[in-house]
Amino acid sequence: MDLSVYRDSFLSFLEKEVEIKEPINLYQPIDYILNLGGKRMRPLLVLMSIDALEKDFHQGMHAALAIEVFHNFTLLHDDIMDDAPLRRGQQTVHEKWGVSTAILSGDAMMILANQALEVYEGTIYKKLMQLFQQTAIEVCEGQQYDMDFEIRMDVTVPEYIEMIRLKTSVLVAAALKMGAIIAKATEKDADAFYQFGLNLGLAFQLQDDYLDAFGNPETFGKQIGGDIIENKKTFLVLKAKELLKGDDLVEFEKYYTNETFEEAKKIEEVKAFFEKSGAVSKIKEEIKSYTDKAFKILEQIEMSELSKNQLVDFGNYLMGRTV
Repeated sequence: MDLSVYRDSFLSFLEKEVEIKEPINLYQPIDYILNLGGKRMRPLLVLMSIDALEKDFHQGMHAALAIEVFHNFTLLHDDIMDDAPLRRGQQTVHEKWGVSTAILSGDAMMILANQALEVYEGTIYKKLMQLFQQTAIEVCEGQQYDMDFEIRMDVTVPEYIEMIRLKTSVLVAAALKMGAIIAKATEKDADAFYQFGLNLGLAFQLQDDYLDAFGNPETFGKQIGGDIIENKKTFLVLKAKELLKGDDLVEFEKYYTNETFEEAKKIEEVKAFFEKSGAVSKIKEEIKSYTDKAFKILEQIEMSELSKNQLVDFGNYLMGRTV
């Protein structure tokens, strides 16, 4: 099945379910962020896993909505914490409506995400809610680690991987497993879908880190070099620090931590060190490694070759993206 079938079905459902009502200043920012676009990767994965298990993917619309609303709630609050001016090439909610409104609209989104799951019954509802709540708290843990790393000078690559597992990958994994739960898959298959998503999510986030530095500013939707300007300790930074020696390391740290350099100059110099250190080739290796691991896990799941190939194609599409 063409991905556009899932996407069109979901977008039409989203439009129907999310409405601007009173009080306008609470619901308009929610409608705004949900309509900024994006790949809709997470809700599509809910639907794809149901379809892969040969059940009607329309059963997963409310779960897909829960995942998408929750994901955008985290983006809304992340943008406040990062003081980000742009999201998907448009003004962020807190820039447009103010921080107080953005916090409250975000809180409402978390509640709406939970309410979306109320259509499911009995055991299915209980399993979905347990997974969703566990995922939500893990995303908060990941965000806290991300903030902690800003003031720590001794962050390691394994710690960084654990942070992105929590902040990004668990939601991708949960999307796939929620679909499997709705399709009444065996526990073994549902867990395999989760592990597939976890590895795909890690590859996706590392790709995002790479694109933050080396992506196309016209298509990436976020400020190129934003992580460098904010001195974030990404995989590229930690790996560059690990690989650079002597004067190169001193020079790199000077550029990376100094606030006085002009932004464009700082980005250019830091990127040059990413290349010189070998950090760029290392991140590409990691992306490939997690993607390959994800595809290997798919082999364990009882489903048709057609379904398997579709999930592989989707993974390759994500890893080949430039936006």
